[in-house]
Amino acid sequence: MTEMQTSYQIREVPKGPPIHHSRAITADETAFRIHYCGRVRFRWSLIALGYMLVIVAAAEPTDVKVGLTANVTHTNGRFAMARISVCSILLASALAAPLAAPTALHAQAIGKVGDVSFPVSCSAEAQQQFMRAVALLHSFWYEEAVKAFTVVAATDPTCAMAYWGVAMSNWYPLWYPPGEAALKAGADAVAQAQSIGAKTDRERDYIDAIASFYRDSDKLDNRTRSVAYEKAMEQVYKRYPDDREAGVFYALALNSTALPTDKTYANQEKAAKILQRVFAEQPNHPGAAHYLIHSYDSAPLADLGLPAAICYSEIAPAVPHALHMPSHIFTRVGQWQNAIASNRDSVEAGQNYAAKAFGPGVVWDQSLHAMDYLEYSYLQTGQDSQAKRVVDQLVSYQKAIPSSLAAAYAIAAIPARYAVERQKWAEAATLTAPPIAFPWSAFPWTAPMITYARALGAAHTGDLAGAQAEIDKLKTARDALIQAKNTYWAGQVDVEVRAASAVLAQAQGRSEDALTLMRSAADLEDSADKHPVTPGSIVPVRELLGDMLLEASQPGQALIEYERSLKSAPNRFHGLAGAAAAAERAGDAPKAKLYREKLVQLAAADSDRPELLAAKHLLTDN
Repeated sequence: MTEMQTSYQIREVPKGPPIHHSRAITADETAFRIHYCGRVRFRWSLIALGYMLVIVAAAEPTDVKVGLTANVTHTNGRFAMARISVCSILLASALAAPLAAPTALHAQAIGKVGDVSFPVSCSAEAQQQFMRAVALLHSFWYEEAVKAFTVVAATDPTCAMAYWGVAMSNWYPLWYPPGEAALKAGADAVAQAQSIGAKTDRERDYIDAIASFYRDSDKLDNRTRSVAYEKAMEQVYKRYPDDREAGVFYALALNSTALPTDKTYANQEKAAKILQRVFAEQPNHPGAAHYLIHSYDSAPLADLGLPAAICYSEIAPAVPHALHMPSHIFTRVGQWQNAIASNRDSVEAGQNYAAKAFGPGVVWDQSLHAMDYLEYSYLQTGQDSQAKRVVDQLVSYQKAIPSSLAAAYAIAAIPARYAVERQKWAEAATLTAPPIAFPWSAFPWTAPMITYARALGAAHTGDLAGAQAEIDKLKTARDALIQAKNTYWAGQVDVEVRAASAVLAQAQGRSEDALTLMRSAADLEDSADKHPVTPGSIVPVRELLGDMLLEASQPGQALIEYERSLKSAPNRFHGLAGAAAAAERAGDAPKAKLYREKLVQLAAADSDRPELLAAKHLLTDN
């Protein structure tokens, strides 16, 4: 080790504008990334990486010291200290015996997916295949994981854990409940594993844990069975404290059962504690990095996810989802160029896979998921022509495979974002869903995003009757979700109902009603965290509240709301532009200048957004 010591702090936010400051990556930070990720090749160039650390509010450059030990003091007291000992990572990495290269053609065809150590009582050849299959499972490449576990079963028909893997690969704990076909396939795999019989108590406990999820699926709802699995994995984790895979799968279960309304992030905290230990010991573990990103995928915690985000794509570069996942953190902290780089790579890799697996004209659901994040990031940098290319790519497809929540959400969200973020209200008023064959009724909370965009567009362009008709459709969708006891998504559609109703009330001249409705929509949206399927809502409602207050000649109150929005969704283009305008009109010239500088810094140099051009002009004049 050299004398270079690395520590970085994310300090408590002082009073003032909630701006995230960035700076160019330094040589010491480069060394940090090389040592921390255990490799010398970057996926991103230094320019694309932009910066590794996010310092909130008015942090000075002297507040950031880079070396080989990272101490993170977070704004949330529950995460007062997260210590990452890179020295111990390097030592563990150096002492760890490398896994033998898998011999299966399937493994060779895919490429590097990370390293997993998960001993089971199967043949030596099946053991190596099994660990690679688990690595695929940890990166949510469910299609290929099923194939890989099937290869294990063919290699060693007495390996009950191969069928455990098939059962695990038919459940998508962070995405959406499995359908009837997946439930049957999973239950059949559990039955086969139990019929073969586990050769150790530990293996039996793993099989019994996943059996608790598939049991009585015709009587118990998905959450009840997910909690049952979580509790079962907790016992496995406690019974075998040296089994790191038990800890990783338990951590995933904790994340999958975390309630979006729990702002203490209790499950995420517990999961992260387990995963940090594994990540320190096994820096090439795909599950540890992946699930750490999910554990920290919320506004108050996102800074803590940067090390995992920076390393994950290097751990499993052959997996399209691993290329995408860092953007969950980059989006949360407003690192748009990093998010763009992640998702461009992911979409390209995903569609290369889709072309081979599904044929022409088909878009893979994981590619769509990355495209939605890519669209969001392009729009935050004012790269509207690039955002239009994403829309054009979307409408070029005829079919999405599989018909999942990730696919449904992205197909609806991408065109809605493109119209609403640019405030092209006439365009939004006539928006239609892309012509992709899709069973929308399976995910009835996704198509309403198109309806929401039309409602906003109609209200802004003076079509009051049209706006009311679209709002009525939203209410019908919301009420159906309430009837189906789909509380979370009913709440998300209700946010859209209230926000659209507020814009309509404003257009009708009912200013007080409009502000009341928009405040209620913003508070409702803030009461629950976002789903992992989305980079964020079509537009933050608190941002819309800022717009409404600014139009009502209340710039001081508007500034407060823009800043609140920027705290939970940092570095958003319209949030920064709105805050600059509000500060200017409120007589706070320093803040106005600060927000304009930030907008110019983050936006693409060739963007022709009016807000950006105005900011450049005012900065030049002043």
